[in-house]
Amino acid sequence: MPEDRPTMPPVMLHTEAELARDALSAPLFVRAVRLARWADPHKPVGAGGELLADELREAVKELGLDDDEDGPGYAAEAWQLALDIGLVEVEGVEETADADGAPADGTPLAPGADAPEPAGTARPGEELPRFAGGAPQEVLELWLNGLETVLADAAAPDLADIIDQLSEGDELDLDALDWNPEEEADFLDGVLGNLYLLTALDEETTDRAVPLPALAASMIVPDDMDEPTDAVLEEVSDAMMRLDEQFRMLAPTGIVDYRPVDEELIEEVDGDGRVSEPERGIAESEVDEEDVARYGMVRLTPLGLYAVRSRMLEAGVHAPVVGELAPADAQTLLAALPGFPDAAARAEAEQWLSGRTPTDAAAELLAAARGDDPEAPLRRLTCQQTLTLVGPEAEPALRAVLADRHLGGLARVWLAEHGVDQVPEPSEEMVFWLTVDTIAAQLAAGGDSEELRELVQGLVDRSAGFFDSVWRVEHPATAEVLEAMGRLHPDKKTAKEARKAAFKARSRH
Repeated sequence: MPEDRPTMPPVMLHTEAELARDALSAPLFVRAVRLARWADPHKPVGAGGELLADELREAVKELGLDDDEDGPGYAAEAWQLALDIGLVEVEGVEETADADGAPADGTPLAPGADAPEPAGTARPGEELPRFAGGAPQEVLELWLNGLETVLADAAAPDLADIIDQLSEGDELDLDALDWNPEEEADFLDGVLGNLYLLTALDEETTDRAVPLPALAASMIVPDDMDEPTDAVLEEVSDAMMRLDEQFRMLAPTGIVDYRPVDEELIEEVDGDGRVSEPERGIAESEVDEEDVARYGMVRLTPLGLYAVRSRMLEAGVHAPVVGELAPADAQTLLAALPGFPDAAARAEAEQWLSGRTPTDAAAELLAAARGDDPEAPLRRLTCQQTLTLVGPEAEPALRAVLADRHLGGLARVWLAEHGVDQVPEPSEEMVFWLTVDTIAAQLAAGGDSEELRELVQGLVDRSAGFFDSVWRVEHPATAEVLEAMGRLHPDKKTAKEARKAAFKARSRH
């Protein structure tokens, strides 16, 4: 794997069967399947495969959308999706128009243009049985194909702006629309990538939606900007309204759960088309949760997590999934787990352990945890955390290392936690060695964290003459640990003692 290959945190995916069920129940795809079946044996269509006026009205009734003012739009979108992924096939149509029913040069039909005449017929396509009743992998493949078409539509310019241009007799001018297709697609990909990252890193995000202004700001506000300027806030507001349109389009695919921007807020936008001043309050966390929710809330669904990961893999991003390390050796597992979010680390460890007996797993983990290299302390801490998931059957493997300098301390901790009798007391040297090893591991895992500060203070305050003993410990990280204790302990006198002890430890070598 190239070293510069982008890497994402691991995620926990639902099974393919669960994801396929989600794909089949996504509203847009439910409608597309229903219309594909409705097309049996055939329906007349226009030059681009689009439904004619009478058939569109029938389609709206078929979908039960008679009383919905947006029913014709929903029906047309579902029919187009069915065409795009092969749920419907068209016969007798010449290659004079694209799949959207527009002329072959890509120019949309101008307002007032003649209604399409029948140009062919449509019938259920070959992909319909594969999507509606195929294997989960087949369902997901077709769902992803359909998602790509909707993503492309979401990144397209506003149709109303195009119609305004054409109604004035102008030619289609993308520059005048202030629309760059690559930039727009990249921006939407970046937003979905940020949602993916939030979901992977925050175990609560899978059930908690993200405020739309915060998501827009994550793409626009520079990391080193403490206070957004008015110009940046306006840009965030513009992006937020564009994302509102895009997520409204994407939600029926099942990729996101979305609570749209409150219609009253949209009606209150100022003359420049921007949401008025309240978005500044959101950026400064000065409003309550319900106020924030009015500005839009979005959550990546399990199906969405699967989709974004699939697109990342195609783009060359390394996007691991929990369970990939199950066949790996213990050395690989212990090196990887510290970089995992807590829930993902536990799930990965459980899957790794499930393929081994408790005794074999414990013996393999302990063997991989040995060493005096800089990564060894964190490896041993990860080993100790993983061993908490192993049952009492592993006792022989832990007893076998009681005399080991690297492993004897953590083995005693495990045996004590499992209530095992007749465990020999550790020597004072082993106790202090384990103390240094544990702090070294915590430094490697999180640096000078608040948790480590509390650990250091507790250790020193409970043990008189602590530094007189610790500086003599034969551990590669002794001096580094003592220097860290000097930084972290709040008492100036104690911190000075730690620094003196660190100097003594370095002077021994």
